[in-house]
Amino acid sequence: MSQKRISTAKPGVFYRELEGDKPSKPIRMYYIRYRRGGRAGSLIEEPIGKSTEGITPTIAANIRAERMTGKSPSNKEDRRQKEKERLLAQGRWTIGRVWEEYKANKPNFKGIVTDDNRFKNYLTPFAKLTPEEVTTQMVDSLRLRLLNSGKMAGTTKNVLELLRRIINFGVKKGLCSWQDPSRLHFEMPKLNNTKTEMLTEEERKRLIVAAKGAVNRKAGQLMLMAYYTGMRRSELFRLKWSHIDREYGFINIVGENQEGAKSNRDERIPLSQPVRDLLREIGDNGSEYVFPGKDGLSRLTDINKQVNAIKKQAGLPKDFRPLHGLRHTFASVAVSNGVPLSHVQKLLTHKDPTLTQRYAHLEDRALKNAANIVGDLLHGAAIEDETES
Repeated sequence: MSQKRISTAKPGVFYRELEGDKPSKPIRMYYIRYRRGGRAGSLIEEPIGKSTEGITPTIAANIRAERMTGKSPSNKEDRRQKEKERLLAQGRWTIGRVWEEYKANKPNFKGIVTDDNRFKNYLTPFAKLTPEEVTTQMVDSLRLRLLNSGKMAGTTKNVLELLRRIINFGVKKGLCSWQDPSRLHFEMPKLNNTKTEMLTEEERKRLIVAAKGAVNRKAGQLMLMAYYTGMRRSELFRLKWSHIDREYGFINIVGENQEGAKSNRDERIPLSQPVRDLLREIGDNGSEYVFPGKDGLSRLTDINKQVNAIKKQAGLPKDFRPLHGLRHTFASVAVSNGVPLSHVQKLLTHKDPTLTQRYAHLEDRALKNAANIVGDLLHGAAIEDETES
């Protein structure tokens, strides 16, 4: 029997015909398609039931409406809940199971893709252990193994933080017992957060050429936006066309209470001419986001592979971080060319002025340039006086 999808008069409801006892009267298997949480939500398609079970297009449409509003669970959520209840009955929630539950509870968490990769790459040895079975010695062994294998302190810290976050989530949700710090302690590696990345003038020229000629046009435009504005990666991913105020010449960066931004209040940065030109080049992409995700509509969540390809094409240093490094470059170029630190602080939307102080040493270059300019002016005036006399 044909598995062709046949639409009904009810939006989002269709069926496929299955072979029944009577060839002249096939069985209809009804399906629904919907998004939960509006246009940004993921598309769900799932079977509802057969016509022989009493399912009709109207019944399917009612079920669809309930699932869109969250009044009833999707098939996947229902299976997950049953599995959760089964595990609770068994009294064994492993790290791997808690992690799956964590992801299910935070479907729109901006770092979930990165965290999932961290779990797969570094925490799979813990997947079959319960949180109660994890010890300080195991955590220390993981930390030393990562550091000794050449992983950066920041990477190691993120992995350990993820493990601790999973366990804390399990405790909060009642899936496992509270872990006594005397038995389970997380010693984090010390980070050197004072690293400042600044591309040379030649490297910056190569970056612009590589970004403009990138195979992945969106990745190239994203890097140029980071280069011209100094915006954070997360801010670029969240940037909507509605955040751009062309009339007054600003980009509005929304606060954490609205879209998970790093700041707790709205910020704004000026629209420079290169940014205006770049936005005009991007044009109407059919999405509310300036840099949408793979589906062309929802928010971007990851673009590391594409921007690293541009970094390689431009011949940038291996330890240069493609997006965060451009933020440093933006600030470094500004300070080196005489922009006051107080202005750079506002351009970077730093709440704490000490964060901007890492660029203070670059003021020396600007001061020397200023001194040379003043010296040339004074020297030129002295020569004119001598000539006139």
